[in-house]
Amino acid sequence: MRHEADRPHRPSRLSRFIFWWVKMGLLASLALCGAFGWFVYDALKPAPDNMPHTDGIVALTGGQGRVDTSLRLLMQNRGDKLLISGVDPQATQQDLLPPHLPESLKDRVTLGYLARSTIENASETAAWVVDNHVHTLTVVTAGYHMRRALVELRRTLPGVTLYPYPVIPPALEHPLETSTLQLLLREFAKWLGALAGFAHNPSRVAG
Repeated sequence: MRHEADRPHRPSRLSRFIFWWVKMGLLASLALCGAFGWFVYDALKPAPDNMPHTDGIVALTGGQGRVDTSLRLLMQNRGDKLLISGVDPQATQQDLLPPHLPESLKDRVTLGYLARSTIENASETAAWVVDNHVHTLTVVTAGYHMRRALVELRRTLPGVTLYPYPVIPPALEHPLETSTLQLLLREFAKWLGALAGFAHNPSRVAG
């Protein structure tokens, strides 16, 4: 006759339930860490050298280098027209465009004053794309903002081919600094929210 102490111990149902949730939590944490690592790698990638010529270029304002980069692409004839989306209501062409820019190029630049968020950037760009019969579009924004911008632009421009042209701002020159990691984490969370469709209300998420 076997004693109670000789019987094999079986985890209780509660123990198995707790173990399953701990296991799922660890797997989810590992997946998030991996996704964040990819996001940081992608945010730090330089712009490609072999960008094709496109019907249009859009610069999403809100950070250093975006407008200057888009103007350089226009001057290099990498795109037929340029939209600068999210311009301050007080700004004019004289404020944003260099004085040496030829008039023929100034005529190809549109200043968009309506956008105050990434979603509004997408809406403003969609209207401009329709008005200008754009089928291929170069997107200029910060590397850390590019993924979220592409999510929103693809929702409003399903028939347009998008070519990302990321700008690496000074904020990303030292990616291991606390302030830079905080910026990347915030943008990573916003990108996940955009993927999940949580940011369709323009008042919720700023660009």
